[in-house]
Amino acid sequence: MKAARLIAGLCLGAALVAPAAQAGIFDDDEARRAILDLRQKLEQSNEQGRARQAEAMAVLTEQVNQLKRSLLDLNNQLEQMRGDNAKLRGQNEELARAVSDMQRKQKDLQSGVDDRMRKFEPQQVTLDGKEFSVEPDEKRQYDEAMELLRKSDFAGAANALTAFRKRYPASGYGELALFWLGNAQYGSRQYKEAITSFRALVGAAPDSAKAPEALLAIANCQAELKDAKSARRTIDELLKAYPKSEAAQAGKDRLASLK
Repeated sequence: MKAARLIAGLCLGAALVAPAAQAGIFDDDEARRAILDLRQKLEQSNEQGRARQAEAMAVLTEQVNQLKRSLLDLNNQLEQMRGDNAKLRGQNEELARAVSDMQRKQKDLQSGVDDRMRKFEPQQVTLDGKEFSVEPDEKRQYDEAMELLRKSDFAGAANALTAFRKRYPASGYGELALFWLGNAQYGSRQYKEAITSFRALVGAAPDSAKAPEALLAIANCQAELKDAKSARRTIDELLKAYPKSEAAQAGKDRLASLK
């Protein structure tokens, strides 16, 4: 009886344990499936993340490349601008030089024009206290004649002064031209011609500062011609007309030598 109850109890216990064990087996399978599902989802998520990351990297790489291209284009533009600026600076410097050259040439041209104009403009001259206006060529010709006289080229000076008087008969140099013509003729021993020139000066300009000297020169010419009588008369004329002149004093001294 007891044996029967023991067997019955064991059977009952096995019957109770069997469903529990089977339930434990089912729980493990579900857990594994859940883990597998989780792993699959995680892998899918990782794959999607990697894809998005790869896509983002591709976009970023393209943006970086685009930025590099933009920077390269900008650098090329800057280099082009530097080149253009260098050309402009060169052109500006060349233009500045051209303007400077033009201004210098204009200044030289203006100076040349002024010089040429001055050659035709009358000039004021003061000689022996007398001021008068002369033409540039008139002054040049007179100065050239006087330079010949200073070099003791009496014949050349006489010719030059004669030509001057013919070309400028009303010149302010007229009185002086006559006086120095007489001196040039005296130097050439053309005494008669010299007397004519000196006498013309005294007759045309008795108030001239050179008139007393012209009378004394006439007396000297007459003395050279051995005409002492005429020389004494001329000195007397000098003493009466210009008694206070230096030429008059020299004339007195000259009288002593006249015989």
